[in-house]
Amino acid sequence: MDVGMMMVFASYGWDDCPDKQVWDEEIRLARMAADLGFDCLWSAEHHFNDYSFVPDNIQLMTYLTAKCPDIDVGTAAVILPWHDPLRVAENAAVLDMLSGGRLRFGMGRGLARREFEAFRLDMGESRGRFDEAARMIVNALKTGFIEGDGPFYKQPRTEIRPRPQHSMEGRIYAVASSEDSIDSAAKLGAHMVMFADRPWEMRKPMIDRGRELHRKYHGTAPPVPMLTEFAIVGTDLATCEEEARKYQGKFVESNFHHYEFLGEHFAKVKGYDSYQQKAEIARKGGGLSAAVDGFMKAASWGTPDKILRGIEERRKLLGDFEMNVAFRFGGTPLEVSERGLKLFAKEVLPVIKTWQPMATSVAAE
Repeated sequence: MDVGMMMVFASYGWDDCPDKQVWDEEIRLARMAADLGFDCLWSAEHHFNDYSFVPDNIQLMTYLTAKCPDIDVGTAAVILPWHDPLRVAENAAVLDMLSGGRLRFGMGRGLARREFEAFRLDMGESRGRFDEAARMIVNALKTGFIEGDGPFYKQPRTEIRPRPQHSMEGRIYAVASSEDSIDSAAKLGAHMVMFADRPWEMRKPMIDRGRELHRKYHGTAPPVPMLTEFAIVGTDLATCEEEARKYQGKFVESNFHHYEFLGEHFAKVKGYDSYQQKAEIARKGGGLSAAVDGFMKAASWGTPDKILRGIEERRKLLGDFEMNVAFRFGGTPLEVSERGLKLFAKEVLPVIKTWQPMATSVAAE
């Protein structure tokens, strides 16, 4: 199994934590993960707020590819509507060249109204902008030329320099939480990226649908999805449960605040119907408290043995997947994050990295 480490770069949940300290601690964890056998370092793109602040994850990964020469680097994700696709293609090509083909390029369309407003963009255009830009960028990284004639990007045919040096086959990822995003990821031939924000039984129909659509569009076996989660790992189960409810709970709170999940604006924004449904479920189903309970059913917390059993059960349910694990979030103290990272690397990672791919029929059920 392929296992990466996710960097969130958040100060939500800490009292007066300087931004530089956030970055220093995340990079400290990244360098530890690179030394402890993880396969990839990943980072989100977010702007302006305590929830997460990584305004340019390609720039971050360019730094880390030099500091950590023996691990892949990934974007989960570059939010395409906030960028010119030509510049994204150029920057990705540079990073992949400098890293020797270690970039895993992930894309998303964005979800936070506050971020779209700061960029002076219509959130209702996000689906169209994403689909148009994603095709242009993926094709540019494949052919070395970018062009487009859609409603958003009138791009004359232009050569990317430096020219792409390595095939991106198998290294394209796309965030896929809504039905539209599942379809987009399948058309791109991308690994679906999903986050542990609800029980995996609720995710299974969408994962199965994504695999079905990939076979329909490409006639090939679909790439495995990547499941991103937020882990608390320790040796005492009761302590871990207390920490998980506190820090995973604080992360859920920050998620609700940043994305305004208890608001009603998703109903008025084109292409966000599934998030409006999630908001309605949250309001009617117990709000934040119920969301924390659902999150804890999906995410990993507890002793290494408990976490291993949970991953095994998830694999039986969903088929093969990649993992992407965050250890610092929601006010988690650095010592708790380091403890969890080291214990996961020592007792969980060696086991799951020995697992061979499951039978295709299991994953296709």
